[in-house]
Amino acid sequence: MLILDKPAGLAVHRGPRGGASLEDWLPALRQGKRHLPQPAHRLDADTAGCLALGRTKPAIAALNRLFAEGAARKTYWAVLVAAPPGDSGVCEAPLLKVSSAAAGWRMMVDAAGQSARTEWRVLGRAGALTAVELMPRTGRTHQLRAHMAHLGCPILGDARYGGGAGAMHLLARALVLPGIAAVQAPVPPHMREALARCGIS
Repeated sequence: MLILDKPAGLAVHRGPRGGASLEDWLPALRQGKRHLPQPAHRLDADTAGCLALGRTKPAIAALNRLFAEGAARKTYWAVLVAAPPGDSGVCEAPLLKVSSAAAGWRMMVDAAGQSARTEWRVLGRAGALTAVELMPRTGRTHQLRAHMAHLGCPILGDARYGGGAGAMHLLARALVLPGIAAVQAPVPPHMREALARCGIS
């Protein structure tokens, strides 16, 4: 297995519009194995941090099982443009994918959607900016982004969900694969200033 520190701005999979993606680098990560390594989960293109890949078919199957069963534990750091309701809490709100010709697609809280649960706690504050730790207990598309927007505190730089322009301040900070590995990703350069303002070095 491999666990990479994926940079923000690099898609995991090649999209319909083309452009660079992690798939372009998989041959260089083969390292003598017969098959190309395969990601066991997804990170949004603009999210930096821990990404696990399997290098063999048994490893890929084992990783897929860990993620499917919820045994893999993921922790994210984010900077929000407003304060969440309290110092810690749980957002349990179902998410549904919606789209329109004008605005494209996004995830919305909707009773008809899939169940989604995010635990969160505040790490530090600086005026309206709030640094938080996010622990997703389900793995829905854009879950953290949609849940924070639903709480009224979008992620800084997340233009799709109301966080304004600029680089998205969301980091897949830590990944624990029980019995296999426990790793942390460093804070990327574009998040350092905002986190420092919130007292996180």
